[in-house]
Amino acid sequence: MAVHPTKAMVLAAGLGVRMRPLTDNIPKPLVRVAGQPLLDHVLDKLANAGVTEAVVNVHYLPDQIIEHTKGRTRPRVLISDERDQVLGTGGGVVKALPLLGGAPFFHVNSDTMWIDGVRSNLARLAETFDPDGMDILLLMAPTTSSIGYGGRGDYAMLPDGALRKRREHLVVPFVYAGAAIMSPSLFAGAPKGEFSLTKMFDRANERERLFGLRLDGVWMHVGTPDAIHAAEEAFLESVA
Repeated sequence: MAVHPTKAMVLAAGLGVRMRPLTDNIPKPLVRVAGQPLLDHVLDKLANAGVTEAVVNVHYLPDQIIEHTKGRTRPRVLISDERDQVLGTGGGVVKALPLLGGAPFFHVNSDTMWIDGVRSNLARLAETFDPDGMDILLLMAPTTSSIGYGGRGDYAMLPDGALRKRREHLVVPFVYAGAAIMSPSLFAGAPKGEFSLTKMFDRANERERLFGLRLDGVWMHVGTPDAIHAAEEAFLESVA
């Protein structure tokens, strides 16, 4: 049964260290690519996928993000303020759970960018997510066709979408594209304080409830100032 999440969590609390000097004075989610802040690219995609409320967590230069999003109505933005603490990607979600409610939600990194294929990848995630058999459904990009990514991949994917974690020294064909649907129930008994979301991925994997969906289109890893140029070229080609 398809679940169409109306809420989303957008991770925007990072320090953007690899984006320096661009992030000396602005937070990474507000770095512009193709004329628009990274955060707005993500929020627009969520709005188009039917999300009405996005929880955005902030830590580094938080007031700029709060100010930037306060007039937004599609989706409406709720701030989860982490300026006085470091919670990591997992702890950030746990803090935001009361705002996210009890239904499965989209989870998106504010610095992820992709060009959709024929259909919205977020809509495809919503159609594919099965709460009975899945705790997490990750959008997975093929490493070979992605822009700005040079790593060894994160997971191998079985024909039914089940994910298997990369073993050390191996190379696998898929990398997590920074967008997912998650069930809040996964966080029952989660650690307090700072922890990484990969802990939850591993927990779901152990229960065989971690699945992936192959991204349709092109994923861009916008991790460094150099990567912005490559992303912009791909983006501008796609709209030409």
